[in-house]
Amino acid sequence: MMQGSRCFRLGLFVLMFSSFSSSALAADADTRNVLVRMTTDLGVIDIEISVEAAPISAKNFLRLVDGEHMDGTEFYRTVSPENDNGSPPIAVIQGGNGSGDSPFGPIAHETTQDTGLLHLNGAISMARGDVGTATTEVFICVGDQPALDFGALRNPDGQGFAVFGYVVSGMDVVQAIHQQPADAPTDSAYMKGQIIEEPVKIISIRRVASDTHP
Repeated sequence: MMQGSRCFRLGLFVLMFSSFSSSALAADADTRNVLVRMTTDLGVIDIEISVEAAPISAKNFLRLVDGEHMDGTEFYRTVSPENDNGSPPIAVIQGGNGSGDSPFGPIAHETTQDTGLLHLNGAISMARGDVGTATTEVFICVGDQPALDFGALRNPDGQGFAVFGYVVSGMDVVQAIHQQPADAPTDSAYMKGQIIEEPVKIISIRRVASDTHP
């Protein structure tokens, strides 16, 4: 009888440990940074998505990726000091579905002060109008762009934009997109001279692997 009781307790412990381990692994996977591969007309861009530091923006982007909602969208805007109509001038490429329509709706804003992720060279960040309106539009920084961080002057509200990852390979492709001719018609005076004449298609974005890069 004692032997059976010990076996029962041991089996229960193993079951509880197994359940705990599975839960811990699931929680770890939920916060682990993710590598995605963006395939464009001009080449491949690998991006590390910072799920732990910027969970709202990162998980929103990954939902779009996993649902293939970003496939077939475009990089349609390139901004540089030469054509920028805002102040201070910046250098970025912007892409998405153009309309900003998302099956998940807008997301809460994560400032760079909240996340510690700054607009450094290769940062990918959520484009937005008002605070809390970001959906599917993203931009990638070409060079460091501190004017886009929290407390800087680019946005009158001072909240900046939400970085959620960094390019780890393919900045040459980003540069190539940034250098595309950009004088397509637009109804927006703010974006005049920034709309790429032949937008660069985002053919697909897929997860490559989960990782915890330093």
